Amino acid sequence: MSSFFQTIFSQLASSLHLSQIGANLADAALWVGRIGMAVLGILLLIRCCRSLFAGKTEQETWGFLSLSNGTRYDLNHWENVIGRAKSCDVRINFPSVSRSHAALLRDDSGTWYIYPLNAKSGVLLNGQRIFACTEVKQADVIAAGGVEMYFFPASHADEQKQAQRRTRPGQAIRPAGTLLILTLFQVLMVLQFLPAKEGKSTIFFSFAVLCGLMWGLYFLYRAIRRTAYEAETLVFFLISLCFGVISAYDPAGLYKQLVTVIMGIVLFLTLSLLLRNLKLAEKARWPIAAAAAALLAFNVLFGEQIFGAKNWVSIGPLSFQPSEFVKIAFILAGAATLDRLFAKRNLIFTVLFSAFCVGCLALMSDFGTALIFFAAFLCIAFLRTGDLPSIVMMVAAASFGGGIILRFKPYIADRFASWRHAWEFAQSSGYQQTRTMSAAASGGLMGVGPTNGWLKDVAAANTDLVFGVVCEEFGLILALCAIASLLILAVFTVRSAATARSSFYAIASSSAVAMLLFQTMLNVFGAVDLLPLTGVTFPFVSMGGSSMIACWGLLTFLKASDTRQNASFLIKLPQKNPVKKAAPTQDSGLFDQMPDIPVDEIFRKEDPADAEPLNSDDLFWTGNPFGDTHIFGKDDSPGEEDGAK
Repeated sequence: MSSFFQTIFSQLASSLHLSQIGANLADAALWVGRIGMAVLGILLLIRCCRSLFAGKTEQETWGFLSLSNGTRYDLNHWENVIGRAKSCDVRINFPSVSRSHAALLRDDSGTWYIYPLNAKSGVLLNGQRIFACTEVKQADVIAAGGVEMYFFPASHADEQKQAQRRTRPGQAIRPAGTLLILTLFQVLMVLQFLPAKEGKSTIFFSFAVLCGLMWGLYFLYRAIRRTAYEAETLVFFLISLCFGVISAYDPAGLYKQLVTVIMGIVLFLTLSLLLRNLKLAEKARWPIAAAAAALLAFNVLFGEQIFGAKNWVSIGPLSFQPSEFVKIAFILAGAATLDRLFAKRNLIFTVLFSAFCVGCLALMSDFGTALIFFAAFLCIAFLRTGDLPSIVMMVAAASFGGGIILRFKPYIADRFASWRHAWEFAQSSGYQQTRTMSAAASGGLMGVGPTNGWLKDVAAANTDLVFGVVCEEFGLILALCAIASLLILAVFTVRSAATARSSFYAIASSSAVAMLLFQTMLNVFGAVDLLPLTGVTFPFVSMGGSSMIACWGLLTFLKASDTRQNASFLIKLPQKNPVKKAAPTQDSGLFDQMPDIPVDEIFRKEDPADAEPLNSDDLFWTGNPFGDTHIFGKDDSPGEEDGAK
C-alpha cells in the first residue's frame, strides 16, 4: 500500500514539474513575442519616417508674375503676398512698394483675384486703381507702387504636366508593406492575451475588425488614386496599443471603443470632404463655432461632474465630453485665409471665441483641457499676427487670470500641491503618480505582459495614466514609440505647412498638431510627476470615445497641409478632361505654340514679325514657362537678394 501512494505522489510531482516547465516556456514565448512587437514598432516608425521625409520638398507652381525685364516670380501657393517685406511670397524691394502691398488669391475653381492690402495707394489693374478684391486674368498688368507685373496663371494642361513630373509618395516605401508589419504587430499583440481567463473571443474579434478597418481605408485610398498612408498607419499603431490596454483592463469595453473608431473614421472622411472646398469650409466654420459655443454653455449649466471636473454630458445611456468635439470647431474658427488675416474684425471674433471656450472650461474646473485650448490659441495668434510681444502679453494675462482663479478657488491649488513631491504624498495626492512610476520601472524595456500588470487596477489607469500602463505591460520601447509617432506627425506637419496651398490649411494644421502635442505632454509628464497631473488623455491611446473621435477630426487638419502629389484625400487632383472655359487661352498650355521671341516683344508687340533683331543684352523665353523654362540675357532686375528668380 505504501508503494502505491509513493507512486501516485511521484506521478503528481512529475506532472506539476512538467506544468511548471510548460508555464515557463509559455512565459518565455510571450516575452519573445513582446521583443518582436518592439522590433516591429521600431521598424514601422522607420518606414513611415523614410516615406514622409524622403527627398526634398516639391512646391507646386500655380502661375507666375513677370516684370517687363523678364524677372519671374513663381506663385507657389493659392495665396501670395506682394510687398517689400522679406516674408512676402513676391518680394519687390522698391521704396514705393509697401511692406505688404497686395495679395494675389486663387479659389478652388482656378479663378484668381487681386486683393489690395494698402488702403491708401491701392493697386493698379490694367491702369485702373482698385481698392477691393477684383478678378485678374491671363496677361493682366498689376502695378504695385509703380512696379508693373504681368500675370500668367497655370492652365489645366500645365497642372497636369506638373502633376506628372512630381514625385508620388509610396513608391520607394510601399504603404502595403508597412501595413503588413502593423498587421503582424497586432497578431503578436493578440497572442499576449492567450493566458487570459476570459474575454479571448472579444479580443480576437475586436482586433480582427480593427485590422479590417485599416486595410479597408487603405484600399479606399488606392481606389481614389491616393498613395500616401503614413499618418493613418501611425494612428492605427496607436489605436492598436489602445486596444491592448483595454483588453487587459476590460475586454467588454472593446466593442464601445471599436464603435468610436468607426465614428472617428467617418468624421475624418466627412471633414476631409468639407475641407476640400475652401469656400465651403470658410462658410461653415462660424456656424460650427456657434454650435460648439452652445454645447459648451449647455455643459456648464447641465454637465455632470466626474473626477472633480464638470465636463460630462449624459443623454440617456450615452455620455460624452463636449469639450473634445469643440476642439475641432476651435481649430476651424481660428484658421483663416490670407485676405481675412488682415481684417482685424476676424481676429477679434477669434479672440472672443477662444476666451469663451477657455472661460467655460475654467468654470467646469477642466483646467487640463483649458491649457490645451490656450496653447492652440497661442499658436493660432502667432501664425495670424506674427507679433511675438503680443503673445508674451497674452501669456502674462493668462497667468494673472490663473492666479485670480487660485485665489477664489484654493482647492484647485491643493490638487497640485504634490507636484514634484509625489513620493512625499505617496498615500494621498501623489498616489497615482508614484504607482505609475513604479509600474513603468517594473516593466523594463519589454514589459511584464498584459495579464501580469497591476497598474490597470489603479483609478483612471486606462486614461490619465495610460503611458505607465503601456510601459508596464508592453515595455518602455513601445511606450516611447507611441510618443515618437505623434512627434513624427508633428515634424512632418510643420514641414509641410510651409508648402500648404492656403494659409487656412497652414494655420489649421499647425494649431491642431500643437493641440495634440501639448495634450500628449500633459498626459505623459503628468503621469511621471514632471508636470501636475491634469487628467487629460493620450491621443488615440487612452480609452475614451469622445477623445478618439475628436483625435480623428484633428488628424484631418494635419492631412490638409500635405501637398505631396497624390498624397492627401483633402487635396484635389488635376482634372484629366477639364471643361473648357470661355477663354480658350485658359485651357491651352501657355506659350506652347509660341516661338522663342524677346520678352519685351511678347508684352509690347502684337505681331512677332515686327520685333527688332536681338541684342546680347536682350531677354527671351524658351519652352513652356511651367516646364523647363530658361531666361537668357543680362538680368537688370533688383537681384537675387530682392526675390528675383
